[in-house]
Amino acid sequence: MNMCSDDFIVANTPEEAVDRLAALHQQATGALSRALKRYLKERIKPDAAEQCLFRYPELRLIYLCQGEVPTTVRAYAKVQVPGTYSVTVTHPAAFRKYLLEQLRPLMSDFTVRVEVGISQQNIPYPYVVEQGDELAGSGVTAGELARVFPSTDLSAATDGTADGLYDWENTDPLPLALFDAARVDFSLRRLVHYTGSDWRHVQPWILLTNYHRYVDQFIRHGLDMLVGESRFTRMVLPGNVVIERGMAEGEMQAIIENVIWHRYQMPAYHLQTADGHGITLVNIGVGPSNAKNITDHLAVLRPHCWLMIGHCGGLRQSQTIGDYVLAHAYMRRDGILDRVLPPHIPLPALAEVQQALQEAAKMVTGEQGDELKKRLRTGTVLTYDDRNWELRWAQERPLINLSRAVAVDMESGTIAAQGYRLRVPYGTLLCVSDKPLHSEIKLPGAAGAFYERAVTQHLHIGIAALELMRNQLNSLHSRKLRSFDEPPFR
Repeated sequence: MNMCSDDFIVANTPEEAVDRLAALHQQATGALSRALKRYLKERIKPDAAEQCLFRYPELRLIYLCQGEVPTTVRAYAKVQVPGTYSVTVTHPAAFRKYLLEQLRPLMSDFTVRVEVGISQQNIPYPYVVEQGDELAGSGVTAGELARVFPSTDLSAATDGTADGLYDWENTDPLPLALFDAARVDFSLRRLVHYTGSDWRHVQPWILLTNYHRYVDQFIRHGLDMLVGESRFTRMVLPGNVVIERGMAEGEMQAIIENVIWHRYQMPAYHLQTADGHGITLVNIGVGPSNAKNITDHLAVLRPHCWLMIGHCGGLRQSQTIGDYVLAHAYMRRDGILDRVLPPHIPLPALAEVQQALQEAAKMVTGEQGDELKKRLRTGTVLTYDDRNWELRWAQERPLINLSRAVAVDMESGTIAAQGYRLRVPYGTLLCVSDKPLHSEIKLPGAAGAFYERAVTQHLHIGIAALELMRNQLNSLHSRKLRSFDEPPFR
């Protein structure tokens, strides 16, 4: 077979399409890796025939529109206008489940032709270097390699489709998915850098927090799940440290104590299952910049949901420290996304997520009705980029008063905006750790008592909400997140 050929082969089944994508990707990355190692060792440059092998595979879907009127209520795996849809694909073997979930209903419900072939998009050489050890000591600079091999082109790794920057009436082919291969590979490498673990460990149900005490409780919960009866089979810690079901508890504890999590900016912890529906917790730290950064990269994995569970300042006199806030709306004063998603654009509350969080709070606290209302407040969360916004209280008070905000933090509005923008279901449940406007600040003694009492329960509410949504997956991916011009893939 001529690997430089532009010929595309029709795939008759979703499985056939994904198998061919995987074979082409393996051949391309294998060829690039071998050529790179040969150059580092012998300084032999790849010739023109070799260089044309270093390309991503491409998936095409041609929709002829035979007059069918789909009755599906799915929010994804739908085509809206006739034409050719296309996307380059990376790591198709790892994304096999996702690809099949998109292709099966498309090929079943619509008159489409699916083709697979070699794209014109080069695979940058850094994306086939696993550890970088082969570059060390070679005497070859990154600049020299970039002149010999395809290198990263950030102008080609954009969020143009997600941000609605394409003219759908005059674009051919149309985008088949939100992210192409170059954008995905870019984020996969960033995930490894920031979280300290292989991106393949990330689970589709994600908790984001801004405080390390939630990590301690997540690890404790994970150990309980692995020791007792549960659907979880292993836990992966930063540094790709693995704890398996069946290990002795003493062995598990010893492993945990030796994990050097602080090497990583946003360490991630993965509680995994055999069916791939586990839970990942990421400690994103403080601030909207971190929140945007990690969700930009997590989004390429197409998670089913991410939830923010962290601390907030209570803005109402009636609140007490330890109360919960379920965000129904967000006032975004973070500034981080204003150019691509202006703050006047409303972020809809997703009914499935809201109901799951409310039900989970009932389950975990054992409270309901008026008793639960005393502790669980719904309303608007204000997200700032300035931790010391209180110093501008006189200027900020009128706007906060108009918004009827009940809580303030530095991440929730950004995470919700990213979920809306990147089509990932989102939600927020915060815990009031101080009341900055009512002289109730976090003093060391009171803070320690609060953390000991509240963090465990709060984390368990987040986990329980994800479990509830996992059992209602078909209704989770909301049409509220879809634009007029939407790629067929979720």
